[in-house]
Amino acid sequence: MKLSPISILLNNETIPDKKFFFISGTETTLMEKMKSLITNKYQQKETVQITRIDTIKNFLGDIGLFENKKIFLVRNCKGLDEKSINDIRGSNDIFIFVQENSQSIKKIKNFFNKDESSCLIECYELERDSRIKILNKFIANNKLNISKDVYWLLIEKLDSKYIFLETSLNKILDLEKKEITPDNVKSLLTIDVAGKEKVFFNLLKNNKEVVEIYRNKIINNSDVNDLYYHCKFMCQLIIDSNDLIEYQKKIPVYLFKEKNFLIEVYKKYNSNKKKMLIRLLSSTERLLRKESGLSLVSGLRFLLSIKKITVS
Repeated sequence: MKLSPISILLNNETIPDKKFFFISGTETTLMEKMKSLITNKYQQKETVQITRIDTIKNFLGDIGLFENKKIFLVRNCKGLDEKSINDIRGSNDIFIFVQENSQSIKKIKNFFNKDESSCLIECYELERDSRIKILNKFIANNKLNISKDVYWLLIEKLDSKYIFLETSLNKILDLEKKEITPDNVKSLLTIDVAGKEKVFFNLLKNNKEVVEIYRNKIINNSDVNDLYYHCKFMCQLIIDSNDLIEYQKKIPVYLFKEKNFLIEVYKKYNSNKKKMLIRLLSSTERLLRKESGLSLVSGLRFLLSIKKITVS
């Protein structure tokens, strides 16, 4: 079956109980969101272990060794075909495949679309109608009373990339109700986001310089949360790439000026460092949920932890 990512964003309950999920498309931040929502759904229902593997062959070689139910996050579709899917159909585990669009995955996408045990989710930049639906849901969930001017301003300003749209909506929540005015919203959503991203792109400088840049760019808790999601996205690109060639393909076009820096960072990572990065993201995510945000001190500690892992 095929399911719209917008349906899932509007109602997590629409995520079906399937064995296989294939997430594809061109909007990588929305693809990551879908992976996160599906994983969270199963973790809330029962005790499952998250296991990341490079290809489906890594599972096939270990059949029979796993006793507890697991969710396998498969980074690469190499070797994925109808036969390999049928070989693992009898296991008790869940499989989530994430792969950007290419000619090589057309056949397997068609298979997942027709297979009764599978769900195909295709992610692209959010169109205006989708942004309206997401905004309406956001307003209803948070019981916001905003003017028509603010409403249509948000429709105009909200980004078509999911991670930036989500960040913008979180900024609105940081405002007091009386502060949600067209001028404040316009100012809030036209802040130079690249200013915060610049903190990450100075990661390889010495600690003193990194701290100074952080303190100049990150002023409040909203800035910290923005930075966290930017860093998380950058880290996820590293974690989900098997090699440099794959990583270079995943670097978003809008980061072309930082491409050389990102490549330099990726070259410093091996499988052990990626595991350390996963643990850091998991622990920070738990703290963020517990405290409903990160403090300025926690944000700086998170950034310096990424730096320590990277240069170690």
